[in-house]
Amino acid sequence: MKKRSEIEEKYKWDLSGYFKNEDEFQKEFENLKSKLNSYDIFRGKLNNEKTILECLKFDEQISKRLEILCSYANLRACEDTGNSESQERLNQVTSLATAFSANTSFIAVEIKKNPDKLLKKLEKESEYKNFFKDILRNKKHILSEKEEKLLSLSGEFAGGFSSNFDFFDNADLKFPKAQDSKGKFHELNHSSYMKLLQSHDRILRKNAFITFNAEYGKFNNFLASNYISNIKAEVFYARASKYKNCLEKSIFLEEASQKVYDTLIKSVNDNIAVFYEYFDVKKKSQGLREFALYDQYVKEKQIEKKYTFEQAIQIIKEATRPLGKFYGELLDRAVKERWIDVFPNVNKDSGAFSSGAYGKNPVLLINFMGDTNSLFTLAHELGHSMHTYLSDENNNFDQSSYTIFVAEVASIVNEMLLLKYLLGNATSVEEKIYYYDYFLSEFKSTVFRQTMFSEFEQFAHETFENDKPISANILNEYYYGLNKKYFGEKVKLVDEIKYEWSRIPHFYNSYYVYKYAIGMISALYLTENIIPTNPDKYINFLKSGSRKGPIELLFDAGVDLEKQDVFNRAFETAHEMIETWKKLIK
Repeated sequence: MKKRSEIEEKYKWDLSGYFKNEDEFQKEFENLKSKLNSYDIFRGKLNNEKTILECLKFDEQISKRLEILCSYANLRACEDTGNSESQERLNQVTSLATAFSANTSFIAVEIKKNPDKLLKKLEKESEYKNFFKDILRNKKHILSEKEEKLLSLSGEFAGGFSSNFDFFDNADLKFPKAQDSKGKFHELNHSSYMKLLQSHDRILRKNAFITFNAEYGKFNNFLASNYISNIKAEVFYARASKYKNCLEKSIFLEEASQKVYDTLIKSVNDNIAVFYEYFDVKKKSQGLREFALYDQYVKEKQIEKKYTFEQAIQIIKEATRPLGKFYGELLDRAVKERWIDVFPNVNKDSGAFSSGAYGKNPVLLINFMGDTNSLFTLAHELGHSMHTYLSDENNNFDQSSYTIFVAEVASIVNEMLLLKYLLGNATSVEEKIYYYDYFLSEFKSTVFRQTMFSEFEQFAHETFENDKPISANILNEYYYGLNKKYFGEKVKLVDEIKYEWSRIPHFYNSYYVYKYAIGMISALYLTENIIPTNPDKYINFLKSGSRKGPIELLFDAGVDLEKQDVFNRAFETAHEMIETWKKLIK
């Protein structure tokens, strides 16, 4: 793997729009640090419209600058997770953000004391509509000034469990090589893992799967202790803010719906046979006598696709043509202005994400390997970046940030449009089978797998919340049992799967993963039923930021998540593809 210095500049993101150099960053850091006590002029005075609005305008200016500072520090740290200077910079900024959070905790506390009549007036007439809406919604969850300050101050040490995992996972953890059927050893790391699982050498993918998960098993007690500590912190914050549990807090803060969450879990369990059908047809298509966990990722043998980064961008532009000419022009900007950090390098963050700060162009990190998976990952993260750009461009700071609940919709719409384009241009039966397999694999990973994850984290949280014993063994056993249920009796498990939960970073952000499943179900509905006839409804959704709650935004776009039909359509689509695939391999 190349060092970062060996990657061409055009394939590395340009962060000069954030800060031109380290001196400029440090100067801004020191300047903001000097503003820590500037809020004191408002303390005890937030009891009238004029002062409230002056305070919020001041806070907005500081928040924008702090967001840019935090984004830059985080992005630089992701370039090389082993770079101690970058990590020190990130720690500096994190501490500063925590200090600001503590010093501004009085704002919501004081403002909430004002009469509802004034708060409703400000919600309706001011530019801080979301702020006042949240104050009114959150009144019973906002504590006293001293209590809010204590909670803010605790954030720096209580929020470190996710960072512990990230540093361990990206910088410290090393994997043994995986052996193939001919005795050759292959490098095993985060970037190569999925490639090895997609190998047509069954021995190699088996060894890669077992070796990768077994390595986490060696640190099972540490990883379980770290995760359980994270759960304890989340439960503490939920209870301190007067929520019944972490799930209620997550749903409330997202303006989501318990009914939608429950409908998802029920729908997946009711339709779990669709996934069993998928494993059966994949087993038949691959000519296997048995089907094991490590066989689920292998792609069809008949087609091998490789892309340059430039080819991938052009394909994505063609695939998203239904969204309008301007969308393609925006994709061109992303390349020309170097929003994208393209290739893997030593110690680079192993995942993929889109990020940014208000007033700055969004940026995205991927680890492009030139395969179909990389093509879809690029389309996915570009969907996030386009959503961020359009939300920022069309909304003020208060209403620009969309919630996690809708975040995955834009990214998966891009993937589904890409799939339709590739299927529409497939020239052989083998190529069509390849893309059917790709879609069903993604559907399995996003709807089936993320819902399984949701069941796991709900179990973990409720176990602690209900004062029941929780340990590495209890988590391992429950996760193994979930795999038995979700994969069915015909799929062969391996013992090492019980450790897989401990390598999932999203578990450190509770009740996040189910939104991936909701995102795909919504995206499928949009791609099949809305975009072909009324793409403007979808574009307006991308521009809406957080002007409304997420379920309302999706409803306006044409997706009614309160209706079972939206969920059923997704499983019907998957079933239809499986049936078509069966006919093609007869």
